[in-house]
Amino acid sequence: MSVQEVNKHAVLPPIISRNDKEFLESIHRYIITETKRVGCNEEGPADEYYIIYRNVFDKVIDYVSAYKSILTSIKKEYDAFIETIKKGRRTAFYLHGKLKVLAAEPTAFVYYQRRAIQLEAKMRIIEKSSKVIQSQIDQMKQLRMEYDKKEVKVCDSSRQLWKPIPGMTLQDSVNLEALNKHKQYLQDQYIKLKQDMSTEYVPAQKKMDLDEEMIVLLNRRDIAENLNKDLKFRFNELISIGEYEKAAYFAANSPKRILQNTGTMNKFKAIGKIRGKPLPLLLFFEAIFSTSQAFKRPINAELTMEGIKCGLSEERLDLVTHWVTQEKLTFSEKAGDVIFAYGEEHPYHKSKCFALAQIVYNESGLHKKALLCLCKQGQFHEAMEHIQQSKDVSIDDLIQLITACPQTDLIRCLTQERNGKPPFLSFGMAVLHLFSVDMKNVGMRLLQEVSKFEKDEIEHLVMSDLFCTLEKWQEITNICLQNGFKNLSNDIMSILRSQAGVSEISEDDTTNIMEHVFW
Repeated sequence: MSVQEVNKHAVLPPIISRNDKEFLESIHRYIITETKRVGCNEEGPADEYYIIYRNVFDKVIDYVSAYKSILTSIKKEYDAFIETIKKGRRTAFYLHGKLKVLAAEPTAFVYYQRRAIQLEAKMRIIEKSSKVIQSQIDQMKQLRMEYDKKEVKVCDSSRQLWKPIPGMTLQDSVNLEALNKHKQYLQDQYIKLKQDMSTEYVPAQKKMDLDEEMIVLLNRRDIAENLNKDLKFRFNELISIGEYEKAAYFAANSPKRILQNTGTMNKFKAIGKIRGKPLPLLLFFEAIFSTSQAFKRPINAELTMEGIKCGLSEERLDLVTHWVTQEKLTFSEKAGDVIFAYGEEHPYHKSKCFALAQIVYNESGLHKKALLCLCKQGQFHEAMEHIQQSKDVSIDDLIQLITACPQTDLIRCLTQERNGKPPFLSFGMAVLHLFSVDMKNVGMRLLQEVSKFEKDEIEHLVMSDLFCTLEKWQEITNICLQNGFKNLSNDIMSILRSQAGVSEISEDDTTNIMEHVFW
């Protein structure tokens, strides 16, 4: 047999066993499946493509146990080589960015120089205007001194013609404004003396009339005290025999509401719960609240709050709703807080409780807490109208609002322009606050929404934010990088770098520059 024939037989492919064939097919299927799943093309994203074939290499090493040690060494060398390449790419990317920053420094330096020249020119204009104004002031002072000297001479020459006014200096006696003030003082003194004459000095007959009136009032007091004792005795008798409902309505309908007080309330409270019967304290509040419309004065704030607490503790939200919306009560901040807290603890009644708390807060003049109730109900547009009409809502109040109600819809409404007017709250400040108070998930949702904007929309958002400084925007770009919003970070940085322009100042523009001197 010739050499050529031997070589022909040597290059024949080896006979592959069934297990090897199944293994190779499974490996091939794995490669195809994984590349489709991660969206790799033929070139592919380097990291995902590398991970797929690294896993394939591990499977081959595990399958071919005879060559495991040498294949593992080869894989280790390849991994080290690839890691070195990736590290070099990261270093190159960092150096490329640093090079861009260094390239922009000369331009920024030129802008700063130009701005310095403009500011120096502005300072010269201000100094020039200040000198002119100072000279005018000095001239007016000189004229005033000359006028005062002439006035003193005239007064000396005519001293024999008039007498000085008591309580006034010579200079004030010839000043019309000072004379008018002194005249008003004398008139006030005259009115005060007349009032003193009518109150501190009375005729003897008047004293006798007052004494008789005092006797009548003392008799009325004695009658009221006796009636009070009698009512308390009848009320205590009803309590002692267990007629709590009758005792409650007896107290509610007592003359001049003598028994509608905290002492009576404490007696019902001391009874506690009775098995199979309504709570006596709740019967008391039902009685006094149902009769409140018949009296001129509403139920006081303390009884109102205790009644609301009692109704909620007995899970009678229907009663509390009726009392708040229909009865004549005196609301307070504590009563609103009780209803608000009940809504937070019982999600099923949340919307109703927030609406009731809003009524209480509005009646109590607590408009900021009423605003929070609106936001808790999801009524963000009504809340915006409330903020626009109110004059005492500050930036700190809005920060506290988004902390208590961290809803992206609310923050979006607060940070958007309304009818051509600037937003109520800075978007940048809102994002930084959310990340600083452990509300990262809300901040992430805001950044996710903004990352979908076009670049001109992002630029408008950045440039319309009047309260967020350059340093704060740089913090936001760092947050974006740390949380996977690289494109948004790059867009914000490019917008900030493009805003390095300066404005020209004309030499004759002195009116607006010095306007602050006269205000």
